[in-house]
Amino acid sequence: MIIGVCTIELHLDGNGSLKGKRAALKPLLARLHHEFNLSAAEVDRQDSWQASVIGLACVSNEQPQVEQVLTAAVRWIEHNRPDLQVVDWQIEIL
Repeated sequence: MIIGVCTIELHLDGNGSLKGKRAALKPLLARLHHEFNLSAAEVDRQDSWQASVIGLACVSNEQPQVEQVLTAAVRWIEHNRPDLQVVDWQIEIL
């Protein structure tokens, strides 16, 4: 069993409240779960209005599959959510 974890640092430009941040992240996390069949949650910077760190987790039998799914999820955010700037991301295989 291969477990992959991806942490993504996001910048929410122009956001002015935690409520606005939740309104942007909640549908993103749900869509990532639905689209890529992975677990997604905000894992850091919960008190910051314009920054967030989300974590994605994927389980598979093969490492290339895990890396492909997690990379595709990051690319999907970059392409489909122009309101969220991907500052940094990394994949860790456990």
